[in-house]
Amino acid sequence: MPFILPCHLPEVPSADEVAINGLSLGESQALLLKKIEELTLYMIEMQEENEALKERVRKMEVN
Repeated sequence: MPFILPCHLPEVPSADEVAINGLSLGESQALLLKKIEELTLYMIEMQEENEALKERVRKMEVN
C-alpha cells in the first residue's frame, strides 16, 4: 500500500474538494471504514513480515 507524500489518502477528497462540493456523511463514513480496514490489513502484513525478519535474525545469531 504505497503512499506518495505529501498528499492525502487515495480516494479521500481534499479539503478544497470538500469546501467546494460538500461532504456526504454516509459516504465519508463508509470511505473512512474502508481506509481503516486497509490500514489494519497492512499493519497485520507488516507485523508478520517483522516477525519473519526477527526469526531470520535470531537464526543468524545462533550460527
